[in-house]
This record gives sequence, structure tokens and C-alpha cells, in this order.
Amino acid sequence: QVQLVESGGGLVQAGGSLRLSCAVSGRIFSINALRWYRQAPGKQRELVAGITSGGSTNYGDFVKDRFTISRDNAKNTVYLQMNSLKPEDTGVYYCYVEVVVYLGEYARRYWGQGTQVTVSS
Repeated sequence: QVQLVESGGGLVQAGGSLRLSCAVSGRIFSINALRWYRQAPGKQRELVAGITSGGSTNYGDFVKDRFTISRDNAKNTVYLQMNSLKPEDTGVYYCYVEVVVYLGEYARRYWGQGTQVTVSS
């Protein structure tokens, strides 16, 4: 099976920074898409950032050059560097990956357990 372990969340003041990590382990042939989502209380889960196997990235409109997603293929890890954090960035951040477990199979989807990010004003 595939496991996702997230880390890096916490409490930070507005204007501060945090770096989230998501390490993917287990039986992996290849990792395709890697994404970060977030969910604030009472709101729907929304895409924060994504990165493809080729390194192409996309971001939610609210990011506005504050966040950077990156991946370390050797470590099967995806990162989210978050700068200039705002109170409205508060929420649970989830890692999402699409993993090909066996050659020839379709990619399977996995979610991390979530890590809390709280930005105080």
C-alpha cells in the first residue's frame, strides 16, 4: 500500500511562513500528480497548488505568488512553502497524490491525514 505522511503545520502570526511536507512511501512505480488542498471550517475543500510529474505547477487564485509547490523525486516528497500568510489561510491542509503502483495500471488516488495551519492576526 501507499502511505502519506504530512508535516509542517502549526500556528503562525500573519505575515509569517510555514513549509509543509508530504512524504509518500510504500509500493510505488511512479508518482504522477501531487497536490495540496485545504479546508477551512464550514467551507469546501479547495485546491491550493499542484505539480505534475514533469514539474508544471498550478495554484489557486488566492495564492497570488505567496506559495510555492515543489517536489523531490528522489525522496518522493512534495513541499508547500507558504509565505505572507493571512488569517484566511487558516485550515486543514491535505496532501493528495496520484500513484501508479504497478506498471500498466491506472494511477490510484491517495489523501494524507491533513495538517492544521492556523494564522493569527
